Amino acid sequence: MIIGATKESDLEIMNKSSNMYDNYKLKRVFYSAYIPVNKDTILPDLITPPLVREHRLYQADWLLRYYNFKVEDLLNENNPNFNILVDPKTDWALRHINEFPKEINNCSYNELLKIPGIGVKSARRIMASRRQFTIKLEDLKRMGVILKRAKYFILCNGSYFTRAEYFKKNFIEANIILGDKEKTHINKEQLRLF
Repeated sequence: MIIGATKESDLEIMNKSSNMYDNYKLKRVFYSAYIPVNKDTILPDLITPPLVREHRLYQADWLLRYYNFKVEDLLNENNPNFNILVDPKTDWALRHINEFPKEINNCSYNELLKIPGIGVKSARRIMASRRQFTIKLEDLKRMGVILKRAKYFILCNGSYFTRAEYFKKNFIEANIILGDKEKTHINKEQLRLF
């Protein structure tokens, strides 16, 4: 699908993709960002950065195929386009913040798949490891969990990665979008050649 050459919303595109997967047993849909090669008034205007939008559609497509998400979980008539600042899974988690944090040592496989930063392989590793030992936050990195996202949505042995009062949507969203405080370049001096 060429994305952005016409005015379809992400919801319409994902519904078409989902329909092709469900009714035609299609293996994969490919998305390609429309990028005009020259400026002309008859060509459509770009509303969303095209490559970011393409990337968000691929991420959502992955969620449909491997993570048990449905289109209506990700988008609806009131929210027809993906948030370009965060991936679709994180956006879903932020909109369903009341379902989190999940205790990593006893949530189901399907619940693990809904946690940002946990993929199919790491969810399987978590399920297998829980039979052997109680998982701690430091164990998750070795299992392939992307802790910079997952830590906001999980508990390990009843403990949140920081103080519990920081479990707020605005705090989590700001930290995910801007990066962790120690990784940002705020208040650092500009490098100079001389």
